[in-house]
Amino acid sequence: MIIVMGIDASIAQISEVVTRVKGLGYDAHISEGEDRTIIGVVGSGPTIDREQLAMMAGVKEVIRVSKPYKLASLEFHPEKTLVPLNGVQVGSEKLALIAGPCSVESRSQILETAHAVKEAGATALRGGAFKPRTSPFAFQGLGEEGLKLLAEAREATGLPIVTEVMDSELVPMVCEYADMLQIGARNMQNYALLNAVGKSQHPVLLKRGMSSTIEELLMAADYILSHHNSRVILCERGIRTFETATRNTFDINAIPVLKQTTHLPVLADPSHATGKWEYVEAASLAAIAAGADGLIVEVHHDPECAVSDGRQSLKPERFAELVKKARRVAEAIDRIL
Repeated sequence: MIIVMGIDASIAQISEVVTRVKGLGYDAHISEGEDRTIIGVVGSGPTIDREQLAMMAGVKEVIRVSKPYKLASLEFHPEKTLVPLNGVQVGSEKLALIAGPCSVESRSQILETAHAVKEAGATALRGGAFKPRTSPFAFQGLGEEGLKLLAEAREATGLPIVTEVMDSELVPMVCEYADMLQIGARNMQNYALLNAVGKSQHPVLLKRGMSSTIEELLMAADYILSHHNSRVILCERGIRTFETATRNTFDINAIPVLKQTTHLPVLADPSHATGKWEYVEAASLAAIAAGADGLIVEVHHDPECAVSDGRQSLKPERFAELVKKARRVAEAIDRIL
């Protein structure tokens, strides 16, 4: 449930309500909006008498949250969450653009690609040091050496790093190098990992599972948010359907649904959604028109020789053209890129 405090509620009154909630065995999440403060009551414990809470000084009303996800819901947090990333408040009118290769392969590869996406207008650099692969014999990433190369690319370009973490035990090490932790589609419901990145207080990019519903995505986000880590960005990356013409089916519907359901920013991943570079541009423009707060796009200086996902990677010059077109679409819907 959520406790809506009155406009004139004092700090002492808010503190008293929080103390009462915690005394009942629940956790209290405070959301401060422009007009009033909302206290989210989360956890399991004895039945709460809503009328008694409603009678406390400063309380305007007590509302039961109807959604199974609590912390990610707009009911709990009416104000949109903004996540800072390299001067961009992701979730604001200015769109974020994260770009780079699927995998970090070598020093020359990541540096060349990083400089290219920076010149084209990228907000941040993506690149995998640890790669979950369907086959155990496929390239699994360079590990910590890959993280060091990403850090070098950040030093050279000024672009913050977004990279995937696959195991809860690796979270501390990846946090030493990365500016934002990515939870991949295969790990969206890895609850130990979700709890670990939540506790890290590091910004998180949470990708939707390939067979997961929007509700399941938001409940996964709640795991991270439950640790008072509010810097969470959701990512629509396509879902698995019967269609085989593309790698996945890009659920464009998910973007406006999420924008009206959650306060968290929403990015789109057209590379994994389509699986073929020739469709990435169209899917990117559609995502922006649908209301996405930005894109995460795979870019490789030599896709034909990429060790992973070369088929869906844009060459730097194609990425630069995409940025130009995306900027025009953004302007048409009163947003900035």
